[in-house]
Amino acid sequence: MDHNVFAWPVRIYYEDTDAGGVVYHANYLRYMERARNEWLRSMGQPIGVIKQRDGCVFVVASLDLHYKATAKLDDELSVTAQVTNIKRVSMTLKQTVLRNDEELVVGNLNLVTVNADTFKPVAVPSALTAHPLIQNAIN
Repeated sequence: MDHNVFAWPVRIYYEDTDAGGVVYHANYLRYMERARNEWLRSMGQPIGVIKQRDGCVFVVASLDLHYKATAKLDDELSVTAQVTNIKRVSMTLKQTVLRNDEELVVGNLNLVTVNADTFKPVAVPSALTAHPLIQNAIN
């Protein structure tokens, strides 16, 4: 896997599945959210620190998901996060849910940085834009 791609492991539990025995479609969004939080933490930028230090949070402005295959009980998955574009107040991430090398869900998300109190757009914190994991991914 590309060294600029963050990967976070997920195991599928009974509570994750629907009546058909497969992962309920909305749960993939939860896995992606958790992977994004762990991605930030891996860069030494936990979301709580960003909120306290920079006074901002990230909101999902748009997302585009493609479901390709289903996950089932006890599957071991990997959820990735990689910045593909960054602008002054937003960044685009590609996130993939994988079982081994098989793509189950592929998503492109646009995150906007907003003031934690007013929810008005603000610049992406420089601690993130300067981080090598992000710089390497977009250069």
